[in-house]
Amino acid sequence: MAISIKKGFWLYPYLSIFSLCLVGNITPGVASVPVTTPILSTTVATNLLEEGRNFYKAGQFTEAIKAWQTAAKQYQTQSDRINEALSLSYLSLAQQELNQWEAASQSIEQSLKLLQTAKPAADAILWAQVLNTQANLQLHNGKAEIALETWQQAQKYYEQAGDKMGSLGSQINQAQALQTLGFYRRSKQQLETLTQKLQATPDSEVKVNGLRSLGLALQMIGESGKSQQVLEQSLAIARKIQITPQLSSILLNLGKTAVDLQDPQMALDYFEQAQQLAVNPSDRLQAQLSQFKLFLDYDKPELATPLAPQILQQLGELPPSHTSLYTAINFVATLNRLSNPQQIVPLKDLAQLMAVTVKSAQQIQDTQAEAYALHQWGKLYSRTQQFPQAQELTQKSLNIARQLQAEDIIAQSAWQVGQLYKQQGDRPKAITAYSEAVKALKSIRRDLVAVNPDIQFSFRESVEPVYRELVALLLDNQPSQASLMQARDLIEALQVAELDNFFREACLDRAQQIDQVDPQATVIYPIILPDRLAVILSKTGQPLRYYVTSKSQTEIEQTLGNLLASFNPVSDAKERDRLSQEIYDWLIRPAETDQAFKDSKTLVFVLDGLLRNIPVAALYDGQQYLIEKYAVALSPGMQLMAARSLQQNRIDAIVGGISQSRHGFSALPAVESEVKQISQAVPSSLLLNQQFTSQALAERVKFSSADVVHLATHGQFSSRLEDTFLLTWDGEVNIKELSELLKNRGNNASKAIELLVLSACDTATGDDRAVLGLAGLAVKSGARSTLATLWPVKDKAAEMLMTRFYDQLRQPKITKAEALRQAQINLIRQTDFRDPFFWSAFVLVGNWL
Repeated sequence: MAISIKKGFWLYPYLSIFSLCLVGNITPGVASVPVTTPILSTTVATNLLEEGRNFYKAGQFTEAIKAWQTAAKQYQTQSDRINEALSLSYLSLAQQELNQWEAASQSIEQSLKLLQTAKPAADAILWAQVLNTQANLQLHNGKAEIALETWQQAQKYYEQAGDKMGSLGSQINQAQALQTLGFYRRSKQQLETLTQKLQATPDSEVKVNGLRSLGLALQMIGESGKSQQVLEQSLAIARKIQITPQLSSILLNLGKTAVDLQDPQMALDYFEQAQQLAVNPSDRLQAQLSQFKLFLDYDKPELATPLAPQILQQLGELPPSHTSLYTAINFVATLNRLSNPQQIVPLKDLAQLMAVTVKSAQQIQDTQAEAYALHQWGKLYSRTQQFPQAQELTQKSLNIARQLQAEDIIAQSAWQVGQLYKQQGDRPKAITAYSEAVKALKSIRRDLVAVNPDIQFSFRESVEPVYRELVALLLDNQPSQASLMQARDLIEALQVAELDNFFREACLDRAQQIDQVDPQATVIYPIILPDRLAVILSKTGQPLRYYVTSKSQTEIEQTLGNLLASFNPVSDAKERDRLSQEIYDWLIRPAETDQAFKDSKTLVFVLDGLLRNIPVAALYDGQQYLIEKYAVALSPGMQLMAARSLQQNRIDAIVGGISQSRHGFSALPAVESEVKQISQAVPSSLLLNQQFTSQALAERVKFSSADVVHLATHGQFSSRLEDTFLLTWDGEVNIKELSELLKNRGNNASKAIELLVLSACDTATGDDRAVLGLAGLAVKSGARSTLATLWPVKDKAAEMLMTRFYDQLRQPKITKAEALRQAQINLIRQTDFRDPFFWSAFVLVGNWL
């Protein structure tokens, strides 16, 4: 779990506390560019502001706050509004660092009021600085649109002051606001434009910092390759003009980008260089800690072990500061993730380090760091089964977190308290604590994606288990209706959280529970737990039903993996049928025997884990496939838009595809025939090969009223956002850009696409989170339904299935799920493509009506 959750942590550093100095210079990092600055009234106040800046640089934010509060009071006494406003702006930044959001808001509001009434009028550069601070606060508070406008104002002031680098930095920040609003293409375009502008500026320390910030911004939106290029350029210029203090920081960021690109050797090279070139102990320690984490992440404890005593020694030598406290906490948190950290560092040494960290946090009044340190300290006691001490420390952490309203710490400590109660056999108290943790996780959905990557935040380690462990508690023994409902809601919430994590931002919430959309549908929630497969059935107007199969998670996942492998056409069909029937017996048979599907025409599956990769339509009861009995759809499990079925006699489609070999991808010869047949079957706008560019698709979507977008081209869905894309003639379009493109309906933004069809895409096999890309696109694009494939299908089979699907879709009063069912049955019974490999890969995600 993250140690520090902040929006805007890659905000351009040029615009931070160092951007306005009091001696006539603007200082991004350490560079100096002459600007006009306010005239200081007193030496004492000047010294206080300078002292505050030094404390801020050292990470001693509490001390910085004290200095700037005193400075602001002195300026107020002297009626020096301009310098009082400057002090308050600085004060707000320090308060933001300590998550004192209300105080930070009051400080910046007071600063702005003073500027508005100041005589003589404040300089443009001061206005720019204060507005930048305000925008950062607005972004944290979820007001991205207002933050964007504020940064645009700040940009104008920088330009008015002739500060080109300030203007560029403000535009980098605007790109983050655009990303937060979901405008990824615009954000990317803005960053690319900024890259070109920075290239045109002369080599300087300002340019080095600008490129570094740009590299961080690109890294955060998933453009790791481009991030690496920009950071390498920043490094080259820093070396060329001999800016030694900047080298370590840039190399450290390059190492983290290499980690993102899954190149551990390159990351290690960068981290080692960063350590060698560090000019201060803190930078050297950060480089060593990065190496230490890298070794542990790649299961090389023998390489990490020699570094541990060096890190411990350096931590003991650093004076207490925000930075040193969090470095110590991160070190222990990294070790706490291991099954046996004692092999690397004795637990008593780690406990001693956290005890010292708690005292130091109290000394510098960093209560958030104190809460984090108590949490990690409690975890160490839990490891040694000293449960009373663990409970006391964790409860202290939770109490502080509640006072701070720090939901990120509440989530971790409440989870830990819940685990301790569970170990003691106190189920009611455990459920209460777990529920508090989940509530906290939900409240920080939008912040989870902005977690500092230094913390190595892991969804799988820190969020998913909280939900699953609570579900397991709720489903113990004979669960009540209330417990079943809570468990179902948790599984839906977990699906939302997984999509948030995949997209690195909060997905849209919808208005209507899926089981209220269609009274003729049954919604099935299979849940893989460590010792069982639980299945909850939900149908409108009926009590929830619950079925359970006692199987270990390992056995369940092994069977699912074997079944998936057996869909290869060269595999043994009898073995495939046996495995398919076994999973049918887990998911369907008990409810079918119970007549739970009586009056159901559609089965909607909210799938969990590896089940997502299984084509449930091809589950076999010994005589028939499931699709021969029911229409089948998948749902991400979240609330959908209000249902609205296609007006079959008024279908209007945009049909695009690539049949030729392009960008290293093989030709898809049947695509041309497929898209032409579809465009003849339904009124269509056709984009084939050279015509199928991202710009042409964007314009058709924006300016047409099409219900259906059908894309027959290479694409890939993966658990890695960076590896999820669709191919157009001019290159790959990543999933965020595609979702933004599909959502842009021009003057008719409320008119969502009814059906998005992706007929030649590939979903990464064996990757139990790859289908998230598919489900995520369905949600993020605003398309009510998405039809796609779990694996690449022979293009002739795809052509036949798709043309039959559209023929069915034009029939009166037929749902999308039923249209797909009829097309699949047609292939089973009337073509040579009866093997499930050819037809079962097609899945409908989202609204099935």
